[in-house]
Amino acid sequence: MLKAADTYPELRERFAWQIPERYNMGVDVCDKWAAREPDRLALIHAAADGSVDEYTFGRLRDCSNRLANVLRAQGVERGDRVAILLPQCPETAYGHIAVHKLGAISIPLFTLFGADALAYRLSDSGARCVITDTRGAARLAALRSDLPALTSVLCIDGPCDTGVDLRAEMAAASPQFDPVDTSADDPALIIYTSGTTGQPKGALHAHRVLLGHLPGVEMSHDFFPQPGDRIWTPADWAWIGGLLDVLMPALHHGVPVVARRFEKFQPEAAYQLLQDFGVRNAFIPPTALKMLRGVEQPRERWSFQLRSVASGGESLGAELLDWGRKNLGVTINEFYGQTECNMIVSSCAALEEPVPGAMGFPVPGHELAIVDDAGTPVPDGEQGNIAVRSPDPVMFLEYWNNPDATRAKYVKRWLITGDVGWRRPDGRLSFVGRNDDVITSSGYRIGPGEIEDCLLQHPAVQMAAVVGKPDPLRTEIVMAYVVLRPDYAPGDALVAELQDWVRQRLAAHEYPREIAFLETLPMTTTGKVIRNELRRRAAQSAGASIEPKKT
Repeated sequence: MLKAADTYPELRERFAWQIPERYNMGVDVCDKWAAREPDRLALIHAAADGSVDEYTFGRLRDCSNRLANVLRAQGVERGDRVAILLPQCPETAYGHIAVHKLGAISIPLFTLFGADALAYRLSDSGARCVITDTRGAARLAALRSDLPALTSVLCIDGPCDTGVDLRAEMAAASPQFDPVDTSADDPALIIYTSGTTGQPKGALHAHRVLLGHLPGVEMSHDFFPQPGDRIWTPADWAWIGGLLDVLMPALHHGVPVVARRFEKFQPEAAYQLLQDFGVRNAFIPPTALKMLRGVEQPRERWSFQLRSVASGGESLGAELLDWGRKNLGVTINEFYGQTECNMIVSSCAALEEPVPGAMGFPVPGHELAIVDDAGTPVPDGEQGNIAVRSPDPVMFLEYWNNPDATRAKYVKRWLITGDVGWRRPDGRLSFVGRNDDVITSSGYRIGPGEIEDCLLQHPAVQMAAVVGKPDPLRTEIVMAYVVLRPDYAPGDALVAELQDWVRQRLAAHEYPREIAFLETLPMTTTGKVIRNELRRRAAQSAGASIEPKKT
């Protein structure tokens, strides 16, 4: 959708949405290419055992048509919910495509979810069918008595005592299927928020959500696609970042996707994959970038030729940007969004070098502002709520079965993200933190991101997370939780050194008055730090009766 430009204002001026009235996401990412170039490469599956399987768009259409026919035979109808409990693999890709072509609603689920998390999402959505493997089917067997809507479980890897053998069913099914005629606004996808506190909410998206993502994907990958592009992400396709920032946009553009999800992220193996599969584009979350950063001299040890790297989910800082230029050979583009309204801010090194501390510009097609709690825009430089004007093609339809939460998400015509930020005079937006992440100390409002970035620049620090700890005098003090690099040991001297490091580089009121060393940071399945858990620990260590803030 983006038209190449030399400046951001020119890029924005040239942009116009192209949203057809009738549109089906599954047809767009698969059948469109299969009709034109059936032998065009769509997917490269690099399995954990070292085997490699390639899928053309013609093969992808055949598989998704067969699966759509199987689902219909299982009683799945338009509007029914079908959950996909699988890692990065071909069945995940053509599973979503089949569900969308059927006019049903797909629900991506993490394979790492525990029993309670799975049961809640399947019950709340009223899922009629789950596509999974034998391991997933065995986990679901214990839950099915509490899931009356769930009528079938399809196993992708052979005969299964607790589900239907999907391979056998697909082999017997017809490869011909007439996709359901859907509008761009018809529901297609439910993605549940991470639910770090309280129950997660199901963000219901329309088929148009893919088209709404395209400008942000194209901008964050320096005008994606370019000849020879090939994309990969370590992020699970059950996350909006893997599914709608990588898999679906790449297939829309006819760009091959490398499917390889490490059960546990291994930075050396990731570099090897970039080399072996000629990956040109990558979406790498900040947590994975920090793990890659721990490997010495990657460009001397592996031969990879990245063209673009995008990252989102946590703020990047100057240290990671500098490291990326030296060790990945590219300037990492940061983007911003959330499950309800994604890929709405991005930097683009092909246009302008990023400014450390700024997420980037509003992506063309999206109108953003910093507003107060009443929905009134505030002046440049003043902190407020990051907000997006509705309607917007990438914006969710509603929270599934939760009209009160849907209404609470909006003030006037603005969708309130729940994040705090500020607008720079040049139009770039800067992220301060989740509304509840901002630390109030001695009257100062302090965002954790800048302090975390400063700590990361110290040679001893592998990862860092900053929260507010209740304090009777200052309201809160800045507390840092730090994971050290292997060659460093915790101690009082290192605490003092890190405190002084931040004090000299930032400000006296921002340095962490307390530092605790951890082996690992608590993370969500999407790789974000669970700050609420760290706030709970901080409040507990303070002996505070104050309830820790919630995210």
